[in-house]
This record gives sequence, C-alpha cells and structure tokens, in this order.
Amino acid sequence: MTPRELRASIPALDETTFFNTGASGPSPQPVLDAATDCLTHHKTVAPAAEGMYTAAREARADSRETIAAHLGAAPAEIALTESTSDAISALAAAIDWQPGDVVVRTDLEHPAGILPWQRAARKHGVEVRVLETIDGRVDLDDYAEAVADARLVCFSSISWNYGTRLSVAELVDIAHDADCEVLVDAVQSAGQTAMDLNGWGAEYVAGSGHKWLLGPWGSGYLYVREGCGEDLHPAQVCYNSVEDPGAEEYSFKKTAQKFERGTASPAPHVGMAAAIDRFESVGLDAIEARIESLTDYLKTAVPDDRLLSPTAFESGLVTIDVDDPESVVETLAAEGIRIRSLPEPDAVRASVHAFNTESEVDALVAALDDCGALD
Repeated sequence: MTPRELRASIPALDETTFFNTGASGPSPQPVLDAATDCLTHHKTVAPAAEGMYTAAREARADSRETIAAHLGAAPAEIALTESTSDAISALAAAIDWQPGDVVVRTDLEHPAGILPWQRAARKHGVEVRVLETIDGRVDLDDYAEAVADARLVCFSSISWNYGTRLSVAELVDIAHDADCEVLVDAVQSAGQTAMDLNGWGAEYVAGSGHKWLLGPWGSGYLYVREGCGEDLHPAQVCYNSVEDPGAEEYSFKKTAQKFERGTASPAPHVGMAAAIDRFESVGLDAIEARIESLTDYLKTAVPDDRLLSPTAFESGLVTIDVDDPESVVETLAAEGIRIRSLPEPDAVRASVHAFNTESEVDALVAALDDCGALD
C-alpha cells in the first residue's frame, strides 16, 4: 500500500482538507469496518456461538498482541485503556503517594499530563515541580537538577505544542541515575514514527490510537515495563484486573492488565489493531518520509519569524505564530481547511500527515496568506 492508497481509504477526506491529526485523525474505512464488524459479531453471532464474554476477551487479546508488537513491547506489558488521559490518570491514582513526594513535569505537557498531578498534590500533599523549557527544548542540566530528588517524572516524546522530538532514552537515563521513575506521554509518536518502548527504558508509557494512527476513539494503552509497578494499586478493581475474582482476598494481576476494566468494548482496540495493520502495510519508514517531505514543504512557505516549530524536521506538527489564532482557525474552516489554535504558545498548529498532498499544503498556505496570517 502507498500513502496515496491510504488517503483514498479515508472517507472524511472527501469533505475536508484535514490538518488536525495531532488532535484526532480521520479513520480509513477498513478501520471503521473492523470496529463495526467486531460489534456486530459480539452482539449477533457470539451470543449463540462462543459467548459474548469469550468473544470480547479473545478480541482484546488479539488486539493487545498487535498493539504490543507495533510499540516494541510484550503483550503482558500493555493494558488497554480508553485514552492517554485515562492511562495517565489510572497510573497516578495507583501510586502510594506520601506527603513530600516530588513529581516533575515539563511545561510542555497536555492537560492529560498536568491534571493527575494536581490531584496528587491536592489529595496526598505531593509537590509538583514544573520544568520550564525554551521553544519546546529541555535543558539537560535543569532537568537533572529537577529530577534529583523526585519520585516520578512525566514528559512527552513529541511535544504537542511545538512538535519538538525529545530525546526519550537520554532523559530516562538521567532520571534513573537519580532513582526516579519515568512516565512518557507518547500519544503524538505512534503513527508518525517507529517506536520501541522497551528500548526507551521508561517504566511507564501512555498513548492512544485515535491521532496519527487514525484509529477509533477509546483505543488507549498503558505500558508497564516488565518487573515494574508491582507496588501499584489501581483505584478501580474489577474482574479483569485481578488473578481470581472469586477469591476471598483479591490480588492484582502481575502484568499491565491489572489496569484493565471489566466489560470494556473490544471494538476500539480492534479498530486500532486494524489501523496498525494498514500503517505497517504502507511501511513506517515510508509514512515518516512522506510526513517529513510535506512538513518541509510547508515550512518553506512560512516566514522565519512566524515559524515556532523547529526548521529541521522533527514531527508533522507545525506551529505558526499568528495575530489572532481563533479568527484564523474559523476563517480556514469556512474554506474547508481544518487546523487548530493552541493555548500556549498563542498560535495555530497544522498537523501534516502522510495522507496529505502538496496541493493541500499549497491551499493551506494560500488561505493563511489571504487572511494575513503570514504577514
């Protein structure tokens, strides 16, 4: 399959010029079909065949295997969640916080990587330390100082506001030298570039399939590295998360599945697995090369003093300084072009994916120019 064929399989692109995949991507029809077929089988065939609980359990197990392989992890290290936010919140609620514990996060984090630590501070007296960055860059000396006495650090593999790619393995090593655990928000990575979670070395990674992978909503995951998290006690206990639901005293599973919920729909993760199959049929190298080519093409048309993302390619996220972001987004939407505004920095962001085309980039640039956004 080629990027052009991937594009042809996405129905939403018949109606819009879409540059907002960093928020949520449009799904290919085969992905929608896989999720729909799963629901249909679950409620029409399974009741008279293997049973609905068995069907759901087997579908989720198959999806987990596909997702784990794509992420460079073992199936036992992957818990299926509803979203990145769901995964991070579940992890934060499972930690036995003590007053005075320190959590470090960068000032680049999405609310998914901010709100759970605010709750930990409010409920448990945790100190939340915010590492300031410059233009989406982490100063390694400042980072080392911040994590020196911390229990956990949370940062994104690709920043959602600048599109900068952080050196995950290096940041993990620095944290581990300080006996600090690491949680990576990887939601902007999968679907843009190949990932190797075990290679990163972080204890925990959260992400989902509804952005660059073009999967359904509800297809999140939490990676818990083998041998880690034995003292985690999830706030929600259900029959899927324990070894023996009928035991007098429950004990959590020894795998990441201690975070999974009972009676969860298998359809979103079946759709995510189908999306992964399509991406792998195109080839992740081809996907990333196409994103890089189109992103570079867009950046050449943006004045240097307006471009807030790195000039050299790091991701498909391109952040542009404009005078009135909300007005620009509304003006472009009226022309059928979808981008988004950002709260910090006060700018607009275009997400360039492999399914986009040079002519769409030209249309985006022309629309930005027509409304004075590039002056």
